[in-house]
Amino acid sequence: MPPTTSRTRTLPPVALALGDAAVFVLWAALGLARHAEGITAAGLARNAGFVALGWFAVAPFLRTYARPGFRTLVPTWAAGVTLGVVIRWIALRRPLVEDELVFLLVTLAVTLVLLLAWRVAAAALGRLIRR
Repeated sequence: MPPTTSRTRTLPPVALALGDAAVFVLWAALGLARHAEGITAAGLARNAGFVALGWFAVAPFLRTYARPGFRTLVPTWAAGVTLGVVIRWIALRRPLVEDELVFLLVTLAVTLVLLLAWRVAAAALGRLIRR
């Protein structure tokens, strides 16, 4: 990944990637708390790990960190999160039922909100740092 330039209005790629990963951990923690499953390392790994895997598998191909912005974030979110949920579904050997589709749709909605909030904050912080 090329380094960011002084004209870039966001944080460096490594910071963005760490923040993106943190978003998936937050999403998993919110889901575990919502379903009263208890927030455990195993639960976080089971949920956030697969989604992060899908995200970071897709990100290099869509140049998410080489060209940070809305144009790369949205396709990475759609493909990466979906891939992560599919990997989770296969790994956990879940039957393909309506609940899995609902899980995918809720995951897409919540991660989009969290990722957008994070990336807006990252852009603001990047502009503030570069002043």
